Amino acid sequence: MDTAARLARLEGLAHRMDTLFRIPVIGLRVGYDAIVGLVPVVGDLLTLVPSLFIINEARRMGAPSHLVGRMMANTLTEGLIGMVPVLGDLFDAKFKANRRNVAMLRSHLERKGAVPVGQPQFA
Repeated sequence: MDTAARLARLEGLAHRMDTLFRIPVIGLRVGYDAIVGLVPVVGDLLTLVPSLFIINEARRMGAPSHLVGRMMANTLTEGLIGMVPVLGDLFDAKFKANRRNVAMLRSHLERKGAVPVGQPQFA
């Protein structure tokens, strides 16, 4: 699978995890991450799996260690704060670590010339 296709797959995963659903009236977009994260501790641990998959794929696609470190920091921040009841869930719904991480990967790959410059599949 070429780099652009792998990136598109990761963008789709990040979209499903962070912004798949729109909450009517307030317009906030949330994904499975925020919904599953409502289950205390277990939900937050379960949502780490796709987040770590995105980070591992970024590493396999040649992301430098400093970028992988920033991605890990985003994921850990969201995971740790997300474990705080109610406030953590609100933070989780707004922070969207997966979308941030994939956007950083896209930016890196665009600078390298590995993918064409353009909007992510799910803006």
